[in-house]
Amino acid sequence: MQFLVSTGRHHGFESLEEARLLLALDFAADLVNVLAQPLRLRYSTRSGPREHIPDFLAFSRTGRWLIDVRPAARVTQQDRVAFAASAEVALLLGWRYVVVTGWKPHVTSTLDTLSAQRRPLTDRLGMADALVAAVAAGPRPFGELAGSTVAPPVARAWLLHLLWQRRLGVELGSALSETSLVCAGKEYR
Repeated sequence: MQFLVSTGRHHGFESLEEARLLLALDFAADLVNVLAQPLRLRYSTRSGPREHIPDFLAFSRTGRWLIDVRPAARVTQQDRVAFAASAEVALLLGWRYVVVTGWKPHVTSTLDTLSAQRRPLTDRLGMADALVAAVAAGPRPFGELAGSTVAPPVARAWLLHLLWQRRLGVELGSALSETSLVCAGKEYR
């Protein structure tokens, strides 16, 4: 079971790849709900009837996503047919459909890092407002920003929390590091 801050509930998964997808959905910020194995599709092929159960149905503020998760190296021709059937059903229902076949390495490491501070925190030092104010004039490197506070280790935890909550933003095209530029959250919404 994976706890999602977006829904406030635990959600089931069957593989590490599915757990990674749930974490990415939670971070995507528009997630309202997600259902595991939401439906069973029955369809016909030239070789006869088949069934397929997609992995997730994600409800976001911008629409619904039917999702299958399969590592690229494990996708077979039979899977491709099942995915095509899923895509057709999603299209008919006005949903989007995607097959997640893997992640760039920096994506999973960055999401793991950010998710460490995704739950509510108590801000006894007023760190959140100070960090948000510190980038109001423009982006600053993560390490410099944390080091400019009275408690750099606490600031690092708060930076991760604020990034997860979208009060701050960071470019996610590369791995999160000391030199990653942190900016006001509205710039990345």
